Amino acid sequence: MARIKGLIVVGDRVLVKPGEGDDRTKVGLYLPATAIDNQAVQTGQVMAVGPGTPIGAPAELNDEPWKIDSGEPRYLPVQAEVGDFAIFFRKAAVEITFEGEKYLVVPQAAILGRVRQEGDEDEDDLGI
Repeated sequence: MARIKGLIVVGDRVLVKPGEGDDRTKVGLYLPATAIDNQAVQTGQVMAVGPGTPIGAPAELNDEPWKIDSGEPRYLPVQAEVGDFAIFFRKAAVEITFEGEKYLVVPQAAILGRVRQEGDEDEDDLGI
């Protein structure tokens, strides 16, 4: 899979290379005709992910929220990983063109599911 140099995904967004629109994906997932015809859902390969949703430590909440804290930023990480196959709501995606290629920027909340190739799973996905 080619790395996308120079394109930085921010927040809880995921950069997806859209699929070809077949009813059966390369990983064996079947999408019914109603989902494809209405374009309610779309599939694609995750190419890049943002750092996640920024969060503050509970101890940092004080009476002066405008003060700038010199601490390192903390994030609630995005679940999708580069290389995952994602299924997402088409209407939530924003299409962009970068270096002649079309991509979709999808918020994490619009991702319905993901398929990870065998051997790429981490302990969190196994429920450990």
